[in-house]
Amino acid sequence: MEREIIVPVAMKSIVERAGYAPAVRVENLVFCAGQIGRDANMDVINDPEKQFEACWDNLATVLSAAGCSFEDVVEMTTYHVGLQQHMDTFRKVKDRIFPRGTCAWTCIGVSELAHPGLLVEIKVVAAVSSRWFPKLEE
Repeated sequence: MEREIIVPVAMKSIVERAGYAPAVRVENLVFCAGQIGRDANMDVINDPEKQFEACWDNLATVLSAAGCSFEDVVEMTTYHVGLQQHMDTFRKVKDRIFPRGTCAWTCIGVSELAHPGLLVEIKVVAAVSSRWFPKLEE
């Protein structure tokens, strides 16, 4: 199985520090690691709505680096701290940014995420049409 590691330019320092790939492409599937709401300085954003927006922005950056977009997402899993408390705000942001009803979505409440203050982590799998996504070289 051939794979391509996807690292957006803006995320190179994350990869060096944390040692994970933001996404991995295998043929026409792109597996994105969970994305969170941090700013360019790697600080967790305190305002829930702005944190959710940054999370979607970070996910869009990873998908773009892999040659795809939100429209290519076929499966999404979201992990929430304070699920009931923040779900209305999360849905409002999601519905404004992400196309509704276009993928399988599992939403999970968790007690904590990797860094204090994080409220959500979004993980997706995207399937890209071969006409848009060149085949890996042999």
